[in-house]
Amino acid sequence: MAHFRHGFTRPLADPALPTVDAVIASERPSEPVLCLRPAVIADAARRFVAAFPGDVLYAVKCNPEPRVLRALWTGGIRHFDCASPAEVRLVRRLLPRAEIHFMHPVKARPAIAEAFARWAVTDFAFDSADELAKIRQETVPVELVGTPPALGLFVRLALPKGSAVLDLSGKFGAPPAEAARLLRAARPHAARLGLTFHVGSQCLDPAAYARALALAAEVIAAAAVAVDIVDVGGGFPVSYADMTPPPLAAFVAAIERGAAALPAGVRLWAEPGRALVAGGGSLVIQVLLRRDDALYVNDGVYGNLSDAGALGFRFPARRIRLGEGGEPAPLARDFALFGPTCDSADRMKGPFRLPADMREGDWIELGQLGAYGACLASRFNGFGAAELVEVSDPPLLPSR
Repeated sequence: MAHFRHGFTRPLADPALPTVDAVIASERPSEPVLCLRPAVIADAARRFVAAFPGDVLYAVKCNPEPRVLRALWTGGIRHFDCASPAEVRLVRRLLPRAEIHFMHPVKARPAIAEAFARWAVTDFAFDSADELAKIRQETVPVELVGTPPALGLFVRLALPKGSAVLDLSGKFGAPPAEAARLLRAARPHAARLGLTFHVGSQCLDPAAYARALALAAEVIAAAAVAVDIVDVGGGFPVSYADMTPPPLAAFVAAIERGAAALPAGVRLWAEPGRALVAGGGSLVIQVLLRRDDALYVNDGVYGNLSDAGALGFRFPARRIRLGEGGEPAPLARDFALFGPTCDSADRMKGPFRLPADMREGDWIELGQLGAYGACLASRFNGFGAAELVEVSDPPLLPSR
């Protein structure tokens, strides 16, 4: 497969990239195919960087594919939010001039030491006094004991449970009073001190950021120390088949309103993931069997469709049938999907809107899968392998 992962080196803007339909017609794949749109990713990055009033950190966990990271760099992303030594190594080796920020609030001691001593990472998040102590202890090389390093220290603030599609309030974050104490404790050891939070993944309410910033301002006032940065985290949403979020401008406006309560001179950061890469990827799967309104397909929740399972995301869908040509569009019907494994939990209820005459051998392209698709895939039951191809098609849903 000339355009697939092995040996494919076309530049991002190459107009000769194939369409999805051309790839399927040429290769007739029996395994899932991940379709990457680097130009779409680069454009999303440019628009976010231009709109956001501060520094933009890409959340690497969302899609660590090297070609995705390069596309983001092309689009102007220079900061990367990493959560593990493996992500730090990947970014540093691929993009040597990138600024890396280790924003996971709970880290292993060797992870802190490696990031600091080997990869020149100096920004670390924490949400407890014990984690702050670990960071301080593991970032002082033996030969420099007594000389404090120029650390960036970021307190993760807990937020009340919100209305985001995926709530993230239960695992990380210090309550407001504790966050204020941690800011005071960290200030003497920080070259730059920050407060960070996360409103939840796929947040559809711009006002959630304004409310979080109001709480951040209260915490900073209670701490009574100078804070240099407030990181509004991620959560910026994208469209799905049943979700049309407000435009990015509405979120930026809410953030700017909320930031007005912060002390003068505080710089804003953001950590988008989904908003930058979701539209830049899709997945083509094949129908193995039809049973009434259920389609058995060759990928599922243990592969690239995890979010279609427990979270119930409805990805935009279209059929690819060879030789269909200019025939009139058939009537549509709602389908559920079953993945290829033997596990009955491998089910994606959707519904996915597709032509009513779906049959074995048809392919289905599912859009908005540039985020949290391939990076969550396992090889359970021997399935989960997918080819990767760069394509020139626009995404199935327009970006907002």
